[in-house]
Order: sequence, then C-alpha cells, then structure tokens
Amino acid sequence: MRRRSWHRFVFIAAGIYNVCWGVSTAVEPQWIYRLTGGPAPDRAEMATALGLVVGLYGVLYIEVARVPERGSLLAAVGLAGKVLGPLGLTYLMITGNWPLSAMLICLTNDFIWWVPFALYLCDASPFWRRDFNVTSRSVAQS
Repeated sequence: MRRRSWHRFVFIAAGIYNVCWGVSTAVEPQWIYRLTGGPAPDRAEMATALGLVVGLYGVLYIEVARVPERGSLLAAVGLAGKVLGPLGLTYLMITGNWPLSAMLICLTNDFIWWVPFALYLCDASPFWRRDFNVTSRSVAQS
C-alpha cells in the first residue's frame, strides 16, 4: 500500500485521540458545554453517549492502523461521521441552539482528519476493489 507507514501513524493517532476524547466525555460530559458555552442540559446522557460512540470509533481506527489493507470500510464510515457531525452541528448553530464557538469541537474531532482519511481511502481503493471482486465472484458462483 502506498504511504502505508503514514496511514498507520494517522490511524493510531486518530484512535488514541478518539479513545481519550470519548473516555473524558463519558466521565465528565459537562466539559463540552463549558468549553463551547453551549446549553448545558440538566441530564448529560447525550454527551455521555456521544463520548462512548467517539471512543468506539477510536478502537476501529486502531484496527485500520493494524491492517491498513483491510480498513477501507471502517475508514469510510469514520470519514462520513466526520463530515455529517459538523453538518448537524451547523444546523444547531443556524437554528440558535448552539453557539458558533461549538465549531471548535469540529476542528480537532473532524476537520483535521478529512484530508488524511480521504488520502487513505484513495490509497486503499485497489485493495477494496480486489476484495470486492473476490466476494462478488464467490457470491455469483454460489
């Protein structure tokens, strides 16, 4: 795989970051609201759930780093989340439910990963196509 060492580094870093962010958010969910000045709900279950999901993404990123040739689907789902999350937050900001300062969260959680994840998906595409073709032929022969 082209740039294999770089991709492994990126996904290890993304994995560690996400696990740390997820654990810290699950343990202390109010920190997000303090940082952004957003509305702090009486119950912080939503932030705790978000932290757990982000942490689990981190585990998946570490799996991509472990075997980069087989991580395309996991990385594609991760990139989709890193695009859809800021879109959802943008809606909340437009409707006045969250302050613009909340976009700070997207800087480190989402935006900085767009290019490395997309580059990985480009470099991993021959492996994905190879695996898909093998699977397609196997299914067709069944």
